[in-house]
Amino acid sequence: MERVQGAREADHLEPPDPLTDREKGIIQDTWAKVYQSRDEVGVAILIRLFVNFPTAKRYFRQFRHMEEAEEMERSAQLRRHAGNVMDAINTLVENLEDEDKVASVLKLVGTNHAVRHKVEPVYFKILSGVILEVLGEEFSEMVTPEVAAVWTKLLAAVCWKITAIYEEVGWTSLSGSTV
Repeated sequence: MERVQGAREADHLEPPDPLTDREKGIIQDTWAKVYQSRDEVGVAILIRLFVNFPTAKRYFRQFRHMEEAEEMERSAQLRRHAGNVMDAINTLVENLEDEDKVASVLKLVGTNHAVRHKVEPVYFKILSGVILEVLGEEFSEMVTPEVAAVWTKLLAAVCWKITAIYEEVGWTSLSGSTV
């Protein structure tokens, strides 16, 4: 099931259009409801990522050996990282009006993942897809096609900015080919 494309993809050459005020409102309204279930949603997202894209586990020595979703769900390290992911998204969503804050958060996340953790940038795009899947399933009454399109736009912008940060820090692929 897993197919991971190379880190540099042509669909991110142009920056995505900025979110409109209406779209920012949609993101913030839906996120407020999602974030009420922060722990459960975060764990569901990471488990889905690791089950559907098991090569992503190679970046996590604490739980890379785990195969079963139930075992991952019990992992304190996975739960902690899921909380960190949810908190980072929350900071972005809360600060959609503050471009400097958003840029600062993405710079920190991008730099840490590129330089310190050596995560292939394509995993941000993969994670974005997983986030959309989980939100669509867990909050189906709220995630209408319009809401999904707005979240897709936001996550595409995040991926584009993260990729730019990877390039700024001189990222070179570890594998040199598709994973």
